[in-house]
Amino acid sequence: MAALRGLVRRPRRDAGGPPPDGDELVTALYREYHRPLLAFVLRLTGGDRGWAEDVVQETMVRAWRSAAGLDPAAESLMPWLATVARRIVIDHRRSRDVRPPEVGDGPLENLPATDEVDGLLRKVMVAEALNSLSPAHRQILTETVLRDRTVNQAADSLGIPVGTAKSRVYYALRALRVALEERGVTP
Repeated sequence: MAALRGLVRRPRRDAGGPPPDGDELVTALYREYHRPLLAFVLRLTGGDRGWAEDVVQETMVRAWRSAAGLDPAAESLMPWLATVARRIVIDHRRSRDVRPPEVGDGPLENLPATDEVDGLLRKVMVAEALNSLSPAHRQILTETVLRDRTVNQAADSLGIPVGTAKSRVYYALRALRVALEERGVTP
């Protein structure tokens, strides 16, 4: 602390004395407080030495900026430096918690991709099976299944009797089942 007493001066209001030399102040602060401050910050950062050294460096920069306000009569500047360092760590944690963690492409490469080929192949087979039906059977299935109409509504739409519509649905579904089985698709 003796090395700092000559460097750190509180500016008087009546005298506009020169500010302390920042380089000498930081050098003296670093020489005297680096090790204890680093040990303190290592505990705050959970042993992350790189992060701890960054915090100590930022603390020294803030001490350099605040050189005119540091109290030379204080027995130790360690409480001030520790408070500044603790606030830097807290700020860093808060900013890190606000953003989602960054990840590389590694986890995405290992995710199983859904294989849509089977679904596409199934759709093609069903479309082929529908095309193999007679036009009357395709029409009745289009009305009842694809357009979600009742047999009565489908009969009205196609202009056929309801009884005919019912039998066409029955025989169209049977023919579609046979066509799908021939293609290896199980309904």
